[in-house]
Amino acid sequence: MNSVRIIGGDWRRRVLRFPDSEGLRPTPDRVRETLFNWLGQELDGRHCLDLFAGSGALGFEAASRGAASVTMVEAAPKVFAALEANAKMLDTSGRLRTIRADAVKFASSLSGEAQRFDVLFLDPPYKQGWLERLAPLLSRLMADDGAIYVEAEQALDSLGDWQTVRSGRAGQVFYHLMRSGKTNGAE
Repeated sequence: MNSVRIIGGDWRRRVLRFPDSEGLRPTPDRVRETLFNWLGQELDGRHCLDLFAGSGALGFEAASRGAASVTMVEAAPKVFAALEANAKMLDTSGRLRTIRADAVKFASSLSGEAQRFDVLFLDPPYKQGWLERLAPLLSRLMADDGAIYVEAEQALDSLGDWQTVRSGRAGQVFYHLMRSGKTNGAE
């Protein structure tokens, strides 16, 4: 089993364990620290969606930092089982929901729901077209003033109506914080 630690909030220093899986790249501590500096250290009252949960590092970190709810979606059976085991170990008290599903199918199924998310984490397997397939669904998933965090194999200026407002690079990974053009005066 592999492991990653939570770096902030209620579960700081707790270790998450997860199996090897093709395309699984946990977000490094340094990058997560940067991300949560960008978002603000506390996520109190925010509703978060992690569409490619993998190790769970981003979703569990958000829950640890006070998010009102975190929905974590993962398709791989062994990786999903590890997410559930970690959620049980942390006693997430209903703040966290794990769903075994394909990310695009799950996102499409939410389009009619009233709830929109404040923060979306997108760290899909590379070179499989996931971001392009999700781009048309983002406006239906996200609150107008929401933020999307994206990891990709290349630098991104935008994703659908969402524009990169902050970015960085760690090794081969490009990471981005995106905001809707509608909230930046670019309607």
